[in-house]
Parts: sequence; C-alpha cells; structure tokens
Amino acid sequence: MAHERIRKFNTKDTYPEQKLDNDLCQVVVAKGTMIFVRGQIGQDLATSKSVGIGDVAAQTEQAMKNIAMLLDEAGSKLEHVCKITIYIVDPRYREEVYRVVGRHLKGVFPVSTGIVVSALGRPEWLVEVDAIAVKPD
Repeated sequence: MAHERIRKFNTKDTYPEQKLDNDLCQVVVAKGTMIFVRGQIGQDLATSKSVGIGDVAAQTEQAMKNIAMLLDEAGSKLEHVCKITIYIVDPRYREEVYRVVGRHLKGVFPVSTGIVVSALGRPEWLVEVDAIAVKPD
C-alpha cells in the first residue's frame, strides 16, 4: 500500500449541519515515511466537540495534543515534525499561539509558516495547526 490513511471519517457525520459528504482522514502516511496531519483545531477528536471556546491558548493546546496523538497513531512523535502551518483569525493571537506551539515543539526546530485568515471552518475556532512529519526508521 502506497499510503496509510488513519482515522477516516466522512464530513456528513462530523459536520452534520453543513450537509457535506466528503471522505477525509486525520493523517496520511505516504510511502511509509512521510506523515501529513490534517489541520487540527480546538476540537476533541473522540467527541467532535469544540473546546476552549473564546480561548485561543486552550484551542492551540488541544490542537497540539491532537497532533501528538495522531502522530503516535501513525508511528511517529512530535520530535519528528518537519513543517507546521499555523492559521489564526486575528494577528493579535500570534504570540499566545506561538508560545503554546513552541512549548510542544521545544528542541524540534521545524520550518513554520504562519497565516492570518478571515475565518476557519466554524466561527468558534480561532486557530488551526497542521503538520508534516516523518516516520522514523
């Protein structure tokens, strides 16, 4: 198999109010070495409930916990993250968000891109973080 897809889901189950029918997954392990983690937000993956509403630091904390858990399920760890992309809805959130991300990635030294966007998938989401990692030999 060229790609392993972890935590498959359909948007009609996760976002029933949006009336979508897209097959997605949380993680793709490409050719056994590269791992692409879907953008993570302040959402509990077990319940699909939003957490940290109104609190960008709490949402970032949940996003990073999700990334760590998903990487573990894919056979990797945060220390193997090569690239992150951080999306925030307000530039004033930058320092608070980057403090939380920096704590989780201390000593890792990934490349990073930060983007300010007008909105994310739901109005209560203030930050989204995606990651690309490798699966160690």
